[in-house]
Amino acid sequence: MKLDYTTEQREFRREVRDWLSVHVPKTPLVSFDTAEGFEQHRQWEKTLSSGRWSMVTWPRELGGRGCNLIEWLIFEEEYWRAGAPMRVNQNGIFLLGPTLMDYGTDAQKQRFLPGMASGDEIWAQGWSEPGAGSDMAAIRTKAIRHGDHYVINGQKTWSTRAVWADWLFGLFRSDPDSQRHHGLTFLLVPLDSPGITIRPIRQLNGLPGFAEVFFDNVRVPVENRLSEEGAGWQVAMSTAGFERGLMLRSPARFQATAKALVNLYLKHQASVDADPSIRDAVLRAWMDAQAYALSTYSTASSLGKGGHIGPESSTNKIFWSELDLRMHEIAMQILGSRAELLPESPQAHDVGNWLDGYLFAQAGSIYAGTNEIQRNIIAERMLGMPRA
Repeated sequence: MKLDYTTEQREFRREVRDWLSVHVPKTPLVSFDTAEGFEQHRQWEKTLSSGRWSMVTWPRELGGRGCNLIEWLIFEEEYWRAGAPMRVNQNGIFLLGPTLMDYGTDAQKQRFLPGMASGDEIWAQGWSEPGAGSDMAAIRTKAIRHGDHYVINGQKTWSTRAVWADWLFGLFRSDPDSQRHHGLTFLLVPLDSPGITIRPIRQLNGLPGFAEVFFDNVRVPVENRLSEEGAGWQVAMSTAGFERGLMLRSPARFQATAKALVNLYLKHQASVDADPSIRDAVLRAWMDAQAYALSTYSTASSLGKGGHIGPESSTNKIFWSELDLRMHEIAMQILGSRAELLPESPQAHDVGNWLDGYLFAQAGSIYAGTNEIQRNIIAERMLGMPRA
């Protein structure tokens, strides 16, 4: 694959780089899994929005720049190169936003997308339930229509960003007699609605990155439904395609990790070269990150010519999640026993955030659909293999 940038694309890259060099905070923000850090990251979203950088692919009238996917990839490369903060509203801008573009009414787009871009409204996911994790077709939380409202009863769990978020998008069973992927409806739910109880779930690092959300006769207007009643599965699969495929994890994220891994190796080369397998693993990780970037450019080019993301999004999800974990495992190996130290430890010195990244990478094979489920999708829908 030959990757050449046009003059316009090079100028766009320069514009992005110049803006980020001025606006990226000089001091790292507190984790957005804390109340203080959440608000700091919300303010960063507002800063991005002030320059129309929050989601560059959105139309200008909805807070974006009308960029194509190649320009989005360029933006992401510069964003990660600048060491800019993580995106606290990634559920909204990367997942729900593109879904609204495809399935939302004009009124819904006008209502939700500008606030999403500005950080005024931060979104949480409402997929998983007890007994319905990767198998979303097993969802039981009910949303029964009564006039111009749906009344929701049930529970969601592992809801990312739900502790301090403003809204939740999710899948609910609107036909209580339906089975599996039938009778499901996609709803947008304000998290300050009466009848909602939110209980934080602590991650491995002790911070509440997830939450359980309980619904007790929660009333949601019909106008907050995305697409038709009972069509939720199709809408959710579109959202999942964005999550597993292109938008949630840009290749620039893994290229940045691969670059950091190379630098870590070079710093400790004198000691780690006693085991030549480490050098080989670092080289492989760097090449895999580059290969994933080129593959994503190819996908973006295809989409720009009218293509679409299908079940092959599952191959992307497996690749980037396992690459991320592998790179952090290599870093742990290079750092040895010091890898277990938190950055604030007096003995930590230059260990950086590798431990935090390693702990988070453990979840990569689970969220966005477990990798076991993704392999089933590949086997059945791409390779035509029979069900076991």
